[in-house]
This record gives sequence, structure tokens and C-alpha cells, in this order.
Amino acid sequence: MRVQPDPVSPENASLSPARPRRDAAPAATPMHDAGPGARADLLLALTPEVGPVLGQRLKEHFGSAERVLAASHAALREVRGVGPKIADRIVQAERLIDLDAQWEVVRRHRLTVLLPGQPAFPHLLSELPDPPGVLFVRGQLLPVDALAVAIVGSRRATRYGLLQAERLAGALARTGITVVSGMARGVDAAAHRGALAAGGRTVAVLAGGVLKPYPPEHAELATHIAASGAVLSEALPAASPLRGMFPQRNRLISGLSLGVVVVEAADRSGALITVRHAVEQDREVFAVPGQIDNPLAAGPHRLIRDGAKLTACVDDILEELGPLAVPADLPDGRTLRSPAELQLDPVERQVLQAVDAAGTHVDCLARQCDLPISRVLAVVTVLESRRLVRKLGGSRVARSCP
Repeated sequence: MRVQPDPVSPENASLSPARPRRDAAPAATPMHDAGPGARADLLLALTPEVGPVLGQRLKEHFGSAERVLAASHAALREVRGVGPKIADRIVQAERLIDLDAQWEVVRRHRLTVLLPGQPAFPHLLSELPDPPGVLFVRGQLLPVDALAVAIVGSRRATRYGLLQAERLAGALARTGITVVSGMARGVDAAAHRGALAAGGRTVAVLAGGVLKPYPPEHAELATHIAASGAVLSEALPAASPLRGMFPQRNRLISGLSLGVVVVEAADRSGALITVRHAVEQDREVFAVPGQIDNPLAAGPHRLIRDGAKLTACVDDILEELGPLAVPADLPDGRTLRSPAELQLDPVERQVLQAVDAAGTHVDCLARQCDLPISRVLAVVTVLESRRLVRKLGGSRVARSCP
């Protein structure tokens, strides 16, 4: 249910990415082979004071990043939001940013650079009104990471909050869901650790560079995350986080996810900024209840009052997530169309695979699956309750449409 709107040295850090897997996403094009278009996209994305929204507006106005960078000061000033200072930044971008030096950092530390339009760029982020102009990735993003849920909450979480974050993250990871968070102290770190302990994938989104983990004591955690998931940011690899970058980072946490789970958050909390982004991005919102006299329970309780899904276990999350806009390919070769499929047993999966989008008669399902008709009817009832199939007339069922 959706809520209604209301320091470790980079040179010494272990940066080797995880061993490539057969289900790995297509590699990003190296900058020296990508041509002037990709170079211009990266340069514009890194130009100071040209954020994602303005960068998108500039490219729409001029047609490409190359044309933006070639535009005159006067032509740039015609674009809404571009004043003299920003126009100066764009005109001088080649001199302000040593792109070759930054690319050498990327190459030396074996990072990946993703630009919008590349096959490996996350589909969910590309649909945002303010997609990142560039992503620096330490580790590896995989196609299966499209099946992700974010867990966020207080940096000063109680023992109860930490336990719930770790428990839910572990349960999500065991079902095949990637856990996304911001690697902050408290709930974020507990969520990452819960996913790692369960042997699952997790993605950390940073406000600063991927070579400058924040807080500094999470440098080792960042290394573990990169080894079985990804640490990513739109900031330069060695950049320190600035205060204003955290809310911007939060839109990527929700943007990468199908839903956001809040575990302990005061009324004025960064986690609730992530929720606001989630609502704007049409993501599901979940909240874990707490003790009524705990100030950190105020945020989740208000969210539940306003329509967030009360969440006590992983099934509360999976049953609420609807069909995927783009099917996800799982490591075992299956194509997943809805997170609810992760809850199915082998027989339920077998029957679901036999159901055609245009409709299949239950007698045909029984023959294809070599099951008694009574068993097929029982399974169809389960699949219907999980919104995976819908009944048609004449004893026929069809796959639910995204």
C-alpha cells in the first residue's frame, strides 16, 4: 500500500571487484573507447552546480551534452535555472575538470562508470525525472539487482531497531531480493550486514565518493559490500560527502528499489526524506512498528497511519510488491515477473509457468503439469491470492499483466 503524500586512504583500500559472474550486466564502455558523446555526458554530469534536473533540462534544450558544452554563454542563459555563474561553469567545464585524471583514478581502482543509455545503467533509475548523470560503481551491479528493496532508518537506532533491520534484510536476501541502503550508522549498516550474513546481495548508495566511505569506520563494511554487491555514488570517486548531498543520495536509494522499509525514524529524519522520494517515484512504502513510548517509533507509526504497509516479516513485503515493469533474470535461469513469485513452492512455480498470458484452461494445466485437477485448482487459488494470475470465463486463467 502506498503512503499518500503528506577514513581509510583510497590508495590503500581493497578495491578489487567481485569475480565476474555469468549473469553479470554488460560492462560499461571504457571512457577512452566511448567517443566524444560519452565523454561530454560525463563532463556535464561532473560540472559543479549542474545537478541532475538541470543537466537533463540542458540536454533536452540543446539536444545533447556535446551541444551543451559547445554552447555560448548567452545561449546557456536562455535555459531556465542557468544564471551567470552556472553558465560560466559550463563554458569552463573542460578547464575546471581534469577528466583524464579522474578516469585514471577509475582505471587504477577498477571502478565502473555507468552513464544513462548504457545497457548496464539501472532501468529503474533511468525512469526517474532526475536520473543521475553518472554512476561510479565499486563492485558490480547485476540484472538481478532490479529486484531490490531499501531498508532505511535512524542512525541512533535502539537494539530492537538494529535487530529488526538485520532480520528483515537477511530474510529478503534469502528470497533473492537485493537489499539497498545508505551505509550510514545504525539501521543502514545493520541492513547491509544482515544481507551479507545471509549470503545475499546488497547495494550501498553513498553521498560522497566510493573511495571515501562515510562514516570512516565503515570502510571495511564497504569492502565486504563491494565483494558481493556494489557501492555506488554520483560523486567523484575520492570526493568527501557534503551535507546537501545526503538528500540527493536518498532519491537514488528509493529509485533503485521497488519499495522502501522504514525501521525506527524520528519525526524529522533523513529516512523520511527517502520516503518522500519513494512516494514521488511511485514506490511502495513499508514501516516496522515499534514501542509507542519510543520517539524513534513516531516516524514508522505515522507512516502506517497514513497508509504504509505495517511490516512484521518478509511476506508482508513480498505480497505487496506488484508485477515488475521489466522482468528480472534470476541466476538460476528463471525470469521473474513479480516478487510474489519468490514465495512459491516448486509445484506452484510449475503451474504458473504453464499459464499463458492469453489464458489457459485448467484441464490443460493439469495435463501439462501431470497433476490432479483438484490440486491445480488449489494452486490457482493461491496464485490468484498473490495477484499472479486472474480467472477468466470458462475455467480459464491468465497471467496477471504488469
